[in-house]
Amino acid sequence: MQIRLDKYLADMGVGTRSQVKQYIRKKQVLVNGSLPEGPNQKVELTDRVSFQGQEISWQKHEYFLFYKPAGCISAVRDNCHKTVLDYFPENRRKDLFPVGRLDIDTEGLLLITNDGALSHNLLAPKKHVPKTYVARVLGRVTEEDVQKFAQGMEIGEKNPTRPARLKILEWEGEASLVELTITEGKFHQVKRMFEAVEKKVLYLKRIAMGELKLDETLQPGEYRKLTEEELEKLRKGAA
Repeated sequence: MQIRLDKYLADMGVGTRSQVKQYIRKKQVLVNGSLPEGPNQKVELTDRVSFQGQEISWQKHEYFLFYKPAGCISAVRDNCHKTVLDYFPENRRKDLFPVGRLDIDTEGLLLITNDGALSHNLLAPKKHVPKTYVARVLGRVTEEDVQKFAQGMEIGEKNPTRPARLKILEWEGEASLVELTITEGKFHQVKRMFEAVEKKVLYLKRIAMGELKLDETLQPGEYRKLTEEELEKLRKGAA
């Protein structure tokens, strides 16, 4: 497969297409150790391409574990709010997107990638990929609530929710700290489930998606690449 040199470099996050063209004209790019003819030169994905002495290897897909902070939206672009991709460097590749969504006031694990096939498998309703949250809820969550969540609940949809695993972690006065695992992603589902038992979600954080766990060494707004082990587990869980 051949690709234009400027697109190759832009896709790998070296810069925008216009920036990359300037780098090439300033002789800061080499292809197989030689200066290229220009930005439109075709290169093979196996060619050795370097920028300012650093080799730029082609990667078809990239995978990032992102700790989404509250206050940003799970979108590629938005005119009114900060998006999750605004937390990535300006020279990030342009085909990244968030897998699924978290509400603007929800924080926690979000997978950022450009792998459409994996995203489809993780989000496909028939796959039932589990998603685990920690929530602080106004109201005292009871064992009766736990049983209602386990049976599936009516939240105003055509069908009730699928069974969910609710675990009471501790009570904090009139509030409860809980862990909840669901296997679907209806609109505002967690909040609506608690509203169905007359509770209100005060704080919500996603800590796992399938076998992928939130890296607690990350601060909100930070991200890192997935390890090969994490990626393999994620793929198996979505197969």
